[in-house]
Amino acid sequence: MSLIKNISIKQYLENRNINPIKDRNYYGMYLSPFRNDNNPSFKVDYEQNLWHDFGTGEGGSIIDLVMKMDNCNLSEAIRKLQNKESVSESLFFQRNMIDKTEKQSVKQTEPKISIFKEIPIGNPALISYLNERHINIEIAKQHCSEIHYEVNGKPYYAIGFKNDNNGFILRNNFFKGCTSSDITTIDKGKSHCCVFEGFIDYLSFLSLKNEPSIESNIVVLNSVNNLNKASDFLKRHNTIYTFLDNDEAGKRCLNEIQKLGKTVSDQSQFYGGYKDINDYLCGKKQVQQKQQKRGIRF
Repeated sequence: MSLIKNISIKQYLENRNINPIKDRNYYGMYLSPFRNDNNPSFKVDYEQNLWHDFGTGEGGSIIDLVMKMDNCNLSEAIRKLQNKESVSESLFFQRNMIDKTEKQSVKQTEPKISIFKEIPIGNPALISYLNERHINIEIAKQHCSEIHYEVNGKPYYAIGFKNDNNGFILRNNFFKGCTSSDITTIDKGKSHCCVFEGFIDYLSFLSLKNEPSIESNIVVLNSVNNLNKASDFLKRHNTIYTFLDNDEAGKRCLNEIQKLGKTVSDQSQFYGGYKDINDYLCGKKQVQQKQQKRGIRF
């Protein structure tokens, strides 16, 4: 079993003609092989030889990957990986080839992100990113910042959305990451609350409404894996409006929220046929704004 888990996920995917959209030497970002994915949200950590799908919250070893991709059970996945026709020596992850010096230098799966500047959004590349998403620029400027940060001494910049841990969710055309994983809450003392998976969804909703804010309490999960962190906040409300993705992870998240015993209004039906509210916004861009507003009830 341990030998099988040393099979390189990167090489395995390459042998199946699946290559990274972005390669950072120590990790790669792919279009998810499990679902329709317009932006690379499937990460392979080359150093740990693990994968994670940010769209569904799933991840694991090479065995978990084969089980998911081939829709098979554990024993079938192991048998497939043991098959000499599908696995050659070149596939094996050379974990044992890393000497002690290299092991000491690779202590974290993710290099630390160090923020050195927070300014209003103004970089043309970031403006272009928001335009591609059809996000209202002025609305985005009220809720986000332009973050300049370093990773291993190299400078980068991204749109930053602050979370409750005083960290930032970072996004640009080539990067999805965060300085800390947490939810973002906005408490206006209301008895109802709107729940969004990510801040792009939240900005998309405001752009559809053409309003900088709404009279509702807000929870932006920043990942469906953060739902447990939002439970106490959600329990304080009588009615919860959910704007979750139309996928398996979104449905699971909705189901967990419904278990809180509150009145839950699933808004995803109003952007049915689209993966999420941003896809809906982009798809409906040519439709008159009055029709766009009518599509979302809240």
